[in-house]
Amino acid sequence: MKENYDVIIVGTGAAGLYCALNLPERTNILMITKQEADQSDSFLAQGGICMLRGEEDYNDYFEDTMRAGHYENDAKAVELMIRSSNSIIRDLLQRNVTFERTETGELDFTREGAHSQPRILFYEDITGKQITQTLLNQALTRDNIEICEYMTMVDIISKDNVCGGVIVMDEKNEVYPVRAPYVVLACGGLGGLYKNSTNFPHIAGDGLGIAMKHQVVLEHLDYIQIHPTTLYSHKPGRRFLISESVRGEGALLYDKNGQRFTNELQPRDLLSQAIFAQMEKDGTDFVWEDMRPLGEETIMKHFPNIFHRCVEEGFDPRKEPIPVDRKSTRLNSSH
Repeated sequence: MKENYDVIIVGTGAAGLYCALNLPERTNILMITKQEADQSDSFLAQGGICMLRGEEDYNDYFEDTMRAGHYENDAKAVELMIRSSNSIIRDLLQRNVTFERTETGELDFTREGAHSQPRILFYEDITGKQITQTLLNQALTRDNIEICEYMTMVDIISKDNVCGGVIVMDEKNEVYPVRAPYVVLACGGLGGLYKNSTNFPHIAGDGLGIAMKHQVVLEHLDYIQIHPTTLYSHKPGRRFLISESVRGEGALLYDKNGQRFTNELQPRDLLSQAIFAQMEKDGTDFVWEDMRPLGEETIMKHFPNIFHRCVEEGFDPRKEPIPVDRKSTRLNSSH
């Protein structure tokens, strides 16, 4: 690691890597991450990535997104996301990211909650790993990108409200400055703070805290993404996500009596509320998710990773429902 760079990017997930790869190759870039470069939440994403299916889909896509955000979304940001989705997917394909294809070779799509139609590109049930590992492999070949693992940002260097780099701490707890005129915070959220979470535990919100300290404007910090369905387990540690795409392909949710109790394709927050209310009503710690309506072929082809994890926990989703609960909202006292 040198003392000076053109750009410092904090985080090695999909956002940070995609940013680095799209900067000019003459740009001298440092990327830092608290753990190994492949231990970002981007690697854990299962379901897929949204893409506009054509101009006739725009209004529905926009409305689906706004409704899911209770119309508090920044409409211009939503429009930018939707309008840029095709060019970003083309770029990912050119970078050799693989997505599932139909028998005729066209891109295949699945559906997730809050979407009125299938518009999710995917790769089995490890889409995040497919995208992010491909981007990481490319970044590792670029002479202008240096990736430092086990390196933690502990502060931003600033003077007169101008950013000049970051203060980092290495594995030996030694602290020193690294300077750059541009710093990109791509360090994720705070999911690791929760006792039971699908996130890596080191994704703990420290980037947000440092930004707040320096009066960087943050918005909607109370909007924390909660996955409605994680595989219930008595084991401590990180929870295993059961992708929204499972419900998008037709999986059903049952109460303790084996009865459906809600619309499985609601936005995440509403579905999480419905699951929590049902668990309280039934006096249980989980509800049941039934993958059998998907059929064995879809389970094995589209969700092989989920299938094998369920079997490890003692459940065969081809033959029986599996227990799921929403990701816990209890903060871990160790933080």
